[in-house]
Amino acid sequence: MTITYELAEARDRLLAFVLDSVFKSLGILILYWMFLLLASDYANDYHDYFVYIFIFPVVTFYTLFFESIWHGQTPGKRILKVKVIKLNGKQPVFYDYLIRWTFRIIDIGVSGGVVGTILIASTDYAQRLGDMTSNSAVVRVNNRMQIALNDILKINTRQNYEPTYHGIANFREDDILLIKQTIERYQRYRNEAHKKAVLMLCENLKQRLELQDIGPDKIKFLKTLIKDYIVLTR
Repeated sequence: MTITYELAEARDRLLAFVLDSVFKSLGILILYWMFLLLASDYANDYHDYFVYIFIFPVVTFYTLFFESIWHGQTPGKRILKVKVIKLNGKQPVFYDYLIRWTFRIIDIGVSGGVVGTILIASTDYAQRLGDMTSNSAVVRVNNRMQIALNDILKINTRQNYEPTYHGIANFREDDILLIKQTIERYQRYRNEAHKKAVLMLCENLKQRLELQDIGPDKIKFLKTLIKDYIVLTR
């Protein structure tokens, strides 16, 4: 079985980072409140010990801790529905999370996030240095494909769904993924560039399938191809 993931957008990763920063700050405030409440008479004497034993680990190991126990997610990532996976689709191990965490020093710390942001925006798999060195990527947990699950479940047999374009069975999964991504981008960003991409893709598919007419609704045509492929290749 081939499983494809949608890469998390830079916006999702940034929002997850902001949320995690808020959670860390709240955690530190709660710890400080408990410390002052329980050791009010000795707060000055034990303040440095408290910082090194409690505050420093929270600030430093927050991401490593949560990604390790929550299988690639921090609280912020869980809320934004993104997670870390290996590029081969497997679940990372602690060593992978450790490498990602180590390179945060360059990606986020020293550079103020500039290095990480540039790499995420410019690499094929939206990877910062930590992702590259651990051979991982941040992906969305739920796919935003506009074809509903119910639509897929309704076509589980040839008896209740008859494919329209049988030639699609000869295509590769990469081709179907491209069709899916083109639909998603057009429906999310309805501008001329993405509209042109849809038209060019439809024309290319029309020629490859040797079709005379595909109808006026290009998105419906592309969705039909995906449904046909699912039925014909399962």
